[in-house]
Amino acid sequence: MGVWKRMAQGGGVAALAAAALGAGLGFGQLANAQAPDDAPTPGKLVYDQYCASCHDKPEPGSRAAPIGNLRKMSAQTLTTVLTTGVMKPMGDQLSRRQMRELVEYLAAPAGPLGTEWIETAMCARGQREVDVSGKPAQLGFGVDLDNSRRMSAAQAGLKTKDVADLEVAWTFAFPRTSSLRSQGVVVGSTLFYPAGQTNYLVALDTKSGCVKWASELPSPIRNSLAVGRLGPKGPLAVVGGDNAGNLVAVDAKTGKVAWRVDPRHDKNVPLSGSPLFHEDKIIVPVSAMDVANAMRPNFECCKSHGAVVAVEAASGRTLWTWHTMEDAKPLGRKTSTGVETYGPSGAPIWSSPAIDPRKGIVYTATGENTSPPATKTSDAVVAIDLSTGKDRWVFQALENDVWNMSCPIGPPPPGQPLKPNCYFANEGSVLRDHDFGGGPVIFRGKGGRELILAGQKSGDVWALEPRGGKVVWRHTFGPGTPLGGVHWGLATDGVRVFAPISDPNVPADKSAAGMHAIDVASGKIAWQWKAAPDCEGDRKTRVPICASRYGLSAPPLVIDGAVLAGSLDGRLWVFDAVRGDVLASYDTARTHQSVNGLAGSGGSIDAAGLFAGDGMVFVNSGYAAFGQQPGNVLVAYRPKAK
Repeated sequence: MGVWKRMAQGGGVAALAAAALGAGLGFGQLANAQAPDDAPTPGKLVYDQYCASCHDKPEPGSRAAPIGNLRKMSAQTLTTVLTTGVMKPMGDQLSRRQMRELVEYLAAPAGPLGTEWIETAMCARGQREVDVSGKPAQLGFGVDLDNSRRMSAAQAGLKTKDVADLEVAWTFAFPRTSSLRSQGVVVGSTLFYPAGQTNYLVALDTKSGCVKWASELPSPIRNSLAVGRLGPKGPLAVVGGDNAGNLVAVDAKTGKVAWRVDPRHDKNVPLSGSPLFHEDKIIVPVSAMDVANAMRPNFECCKSHGAVVAVEAASGRTLWTWHTMEDAKPLGRKTSTGVETYGPSGAPIWSSPAIDPRKGIVYTATGENTSPPATKTSDAVVAIDLSTGKDRWVFQALENDVWNMSCPIGPPPPGQPLKPNCYFANEGSVLRDHDFGGGPVIFRGKGGRELILAGQKSGDVWALEPRGGKVVWRHTFGPGTPLGGVHWGLATDGVRVFAPISDPNVPADKSAAGMHAIDVASGKIAWQWKAAPDCEGDRKTRVPICASRYGLSAPPLVIDGAVLAGSLDGRLWVFDAVRGDVLASYDTARTHQSVNGLAGSGGSIDAAGLFAGDGMVFVNSGYAAFGQQPGNVLVAYRPKAK
């Protein structure tokens, strides 16, 4: 549809949801209306058959969302998850009628129609100009090319004392949204932000939250945004990957789509990690989804693998692709259901890259293999030539981590039957799912000392030599879990590296949930802070997960001399970077009065949890995945008025 002036014609998100659910994915009111009062609805029957075993009472450590979280998702979100997202393997087993009945049964009330949630918050006509002449506060997810997640006081417009005494300036609530996984970028007084789980990209005024422009895209943006110029003489643009696997470039000043391309080598894999501009290139990480597809007993496991793609900034044209492995081939064996097997596969790239222009290297990190044979590029840090796309070195942190979601964690007990697509479980795999969820960090210390830092879901933090990937030091915090250890990434202040640990469902005596600071030059622990649950007062009611999900999963952010980190129970923590003292904490997991008139509710802070710019701190509050607390608000903080 295009930008704001054309949105009202198409009914906005509601129209898209109707289109997605139409033509066989519409609602089944007639079937339900004809059912006796005491009979289960058709959707309930579908849920009981295909979903209840995982979602009614998820096991501790399970990635399955409880049914209460599913009921807070919109019809559009549920349909996307079942048709193109992580639950596609389950969705593929449903007929079109079963799909619409299931979505009708689970979906939250549709909420506002049309674009009123945008119209209500439009800036006054004389205040909608977007000034793109200033330097961006950050290039993207990692703030800079080093992926350091470090902002000076000048970059953030904030000093340490400011972030120790914040107040809520405004909140913006998004319709039909239960999770916020994308980080925005700030240029001058404008915040560019993917609008929750809707199809909109919005330009917001940093101080008030009013909307300068809103661009309706064909598909929601899935990852965090990057900002840069589309060629030497091109416009400033914000770029992100959408749910359909396309890379989308939007003119920052006007909100018009400059180009939309598909850079993937495999049309069945998503763009999860955030892109990064460098001069005339955009570096794009590519992940894979067979880790989830393998849950389907009749799925031919497994074929997809990760990649890194360089595209031309001006046009989106692919320049080179580095693959984590060769294409999968038949393994010459069949599963217990008689299905052909394939490999190697996996090593998806979930995270943002780092770029060293002087050395001409892109650094990236990978996930586990999803079928054998194990490759040397899984659970690894990789250095790739920026010009040619050929790898220079590969450091593998964990060998033989072949795993998918049909497998147990760790070797199965003797005699335990294996699910069909975990046919390799007793053939040497460690079955850990200890991939790198966060990207590498280029550390630049005093005297020109450089190291590559990486955090792993095993609980490990690694320091590597930039030439060759040799291990300099290593620290292990806690036992690690598929959702624990270092989940989404690290941050550094140029002296220390800060490692958040989540460790959900790990017993307290073994858990390392909290923040861990390491002096990078010496490799010694600088300080540690252990997280603890807070279920006092009304928090137990507001945050039902408070006793089990309180670690730090989202990557931290350094601002001046402070480290900011979000927790899975919705709290924002501020630490002194040198000593580790808690300077402040703020609770986002509550109801919020939004500037756009929608009901706002905070929840877990995860994935791309927080960012800053123009004297403001922005927090994504709400992340319904993995049994965590749903939410739909972007919370903007400012220093308290004196």
